Amino acid sequence: MTIRRGIPPLLVVLSLALAGCTEDEPANIALAEVRRAPVTEVVEAPATIGARATAALRSPAQGTIAELYVGEGQSVRKGQVLARIRSPQTEAQLRQARQAVKLASPATPAPIRADVRPASFDTRAFDAKVSRHLARARKEARRVRDAQARRQVLAAIDLAEAQHRAQTRALADITARLNRSISSVMSGVTSGIGGLTASMASLRAASTAQARAAVKTAESTRKALTVKAPFAGVVTLGRPSGGGGAGGLDGLLGQIPGGGGQQLPSLPSTGSGGGSPVAVGVPVSAGDTIVTVTDVSKLTLAADVDETDVLLVERGTEATVELDAVPGAGYAGRVTGVGVTPKEGTTGGVSYPVQLTLGAGAYDDGTKAPTPKPGMSAVARLTVRESPAAVAVPASAIVSSGRESVVWVAGEGGAAERRTVKLGAQGDAVVEVLSGLSVGERVVVKGADAVRQGQRLR
Repeated sequence: MTIRRGIPPLLVVLSLALAGCTEDEPANIALAEVRRAPVTEVVEAPATIGARATAALRSPAQGTIAELYVGEGQSVRKGQVLARIRSPQTEAQLRQARQAVKLASPATPAPIRADVRPASFDTRAFDAKVSRHLARARKEARRVRDAQARRQVLAAIDLAEAQHRAQTRALADITARLNRSISSVMSGVTSGIGGLTASMASLRAASTAQARAAVKTAESTRKALTVKAPFAGVVTLGRPSGGGGAGGLDGLLGQIPGGGGQQLPSLPSTGSGGGSPVAVGVPVSAGDTIVTVTDVSKLTLAADVDETDVLLVERGTEATVELDAVPGAGYAGRVTGVGVTPKEGTTGGVSYPVQLTLGAGAYDDGTKAPTPKPGMSAVARLTVRESPAAVAVPASAIVSSGRESVVWVAGEGGAAERRTVKLGAQGDAVVEVLSGLSVGERVVVKGADAVRQGQRLR
């Protein structure tokens, strides 16, 4: 349950001196006068310090760390080279792709003879091989533990399968057109020669386009082997997985036609924290985290606000933040956004994410507090309602009756009068009354649960 806190000095402002009670008042019942006073309502929520941005830079292919230019905790600038990966596999794929482009380049078509036979392409054996590769790839993908990464890899495999089917249909269509052209030539129709030439050109163009796409993908992978900082920040060295699921998938997908041209999602490292650290000469697999860059130039705060309080929080709400790591210090905060996706709590209720900026901190004596680090736990105290000159009564005067809030007022002749009130800001010690009471009236602040209508209070 969220704790609401008010401002303790308001008790003094309200001047709730119980000395005003007379000896004729019933035992265990005390009265106080309604006064104007400031009332502040505060909502407390657990929170966590966050960074402006964090990026995990992963290896794009299997290889070995050739150079490592940074160390743990080092500050880097945007675009700075952090590491280089040596990948013979990527270089081989690039050479093969470039050779395929040369072989697929258009050449002068051979003269068409009258005895040309209709073309026939049996792709069943090739299709069966592709199906086996796809099945193996899906099997490897299902071993990926991270659900989001697993879905992304399976989606890439499905796309590769769809592209292969499309290529098979395109080949069948080109073959059919080719056969029709050849038949026209054999039947003596001169125009058939032009159709045959166009079909052959289309086939060469399709092969060339696919080969060039493979070259671009291989070049992109080789470029990514030079790991650069996407923004300025602080470095944390990752830990390679040492092979396994991600590398197996990369190898299988590379054997699928069209699969080599897919941009696979970055997979999380599957290695344990006890694996070999990132260092020169250490082997890595595709998807292994090499370096994580964290931008700490601007810290943020993520709070979980209970559903009973979140409707009171809005953009611009001010807050005071206290950190477990810095006792006695307070940091300024301001709400920048209120989420709409609920999060289930351990007690059965739900909370909502609230984002805040985090300003400078200071100790009670005014000295500057240290700058927090991302991941530190905190408590955010959000000032959700303030009334500087409210009609205020002690919180003990309020009696809940169903959905109503009730107070007992000392009416004419001192007789108890039941009064329904509408509340505003609710502090810990005092609450704001929006309607139902007037300044100067006297209300029961002790023993209100035992008061009855018409009971003499003085």
